[in-house]
This record gives sequence, structure tokens and C-alpha cells, in this order.
Amino acid sequence: MASFGNAFSSSIGKKLIMGITGLFLISFLAVHCFINALIFVNDGGLTFNLGAHFMATNWFIRAMEVVLMAGLLAHIIQGLRLVFQNQAARPVKYAVVDGAANSKWYSRSMGLLGTILLIFLIVHLSDFWVVSRFTGIPTVDANDHENLFAVMVARFQTPWVVILYVLAMASLCYHLLHGFASAFQTLGWNHKKYTPLIKAFGVWYSIIISILFAIMPVAIYAGFIK
Repeated sequence: MASFGNAFSSSIGKKLIMGITGLFLISFLAVHCFINALIFVNDGGLTFNLGAHFMATNWFIRAMEVVLMAGLLAHIIQGLRLVFQNQAARPVKYAVVDGAANSKWYSRSMGLLGTILLIFLIVHLSDFWVVSRFTGIPTVDANDHENLFAVMVARFQTPWVVILYVLAMASLCYHLLHGFASAFQTLGWNHKKYTPLIKAFGVWYSIIISILFAIMPVAIYAGFIK
């Protein structure tokens, strides 16, 4: 057991945890984006509330929320540990740093991008998850489902919240651009035939998911979604 614990506390072990939890969170983002995108049906939130009701009442989904939170915390903690570990490994900065010669700027800025996303997550969970799971939603829609859509519309009338969401989704896009392919590489899933396809899919996934999430608060604030 000690050797198992040491394996996951090592640099490679930390990256392995980041890869596993990263892929899990990537899968969750796809489901979450699909449910949220139901607002584009533009039927006063009825379809979206139906999807949110299913997510809130399905026993399997509720059980997976526990796994999701555990994975999210593990991803954040290990990400912070890797950032601090890398900084400690280079206490004295190089006189000349040409990081662009070997990597993209966002792959060197995962700590900063992750911090922006952490701030966003705190706001986002407080705005919606805590309300829907603990404090309760005071209104229901025409189908007698909790009107989470009304909570969303009310929240996205505040300009700084909309700006925060858009900036966070830009950070998410760059975070995914590095993290998607990196997760597969960390887990050793490399193949000269499939790796280029994984990288290409990762780019499109990162862009599409981030844009969809970003335009939701903008569309509500602009009055396109009611």
C-alpha cells in the first residue's frame, strides 16, 4: 500500500491523476454542455428545466455527482501541486527564456488558466449548484418542474457575471487545448495513426464546447433567449 501511495505522490503519479481526472471532467463537460444548450430551444426554459429535472432526480446522476466532485477536487489539488513543484524545481529563473520555441503559451500557463477557472467554479457552483441541490428553487414552470431557467436568466442580467463567464470560457478553451491531448499522452495512449486524430478532435472539442458555454450567458443578457 505504501508503494501504491508513493507512486501517486511522485511527479509521474500526479500527472497520471491529472490525466485520469481530466478525461473524466472532459466527459462531464460534454453532458453538461448538452443539457445547458437546451436553452436554445427557446421555449421559456421548459425543455431545459426538463433536462435539469432529470439530472437532479436520476439516482445514477446523483451518485456520479459525488464522483465528479471528488475528481474535480483531485484535479485542482494535483494541478496546484504540480505548479508549485515546477516552480520549486526552478527557483532561479533563466536569464533568457524562449518558451515559445518548445511549447505553446497556454501549455506554459496552465496554472494561471486553472486559477481563473477555479474562481469561476466557485461563482458558478454558488449561483446554480448550491441553489438547485441545497437551498432550493422557489418557482416552478408550467410543467411543475423547478424553474432553474428563471434562476439562470436572473443571474445573467448582471454584466460582470456575463463577462466573468466569457473570460472563464476563454480560459477553459486554452486549458482544454493543452489538457485534452496531454491526458491521452500521460496515460500512454499514443499511436502514430490515432494521435493526430485525437489532437484534431481535441482542438475542435475545446473550441466548440467553450464557444457554446460562452454564448449562453451572452444570448440571455442580450434577450435572444427568454
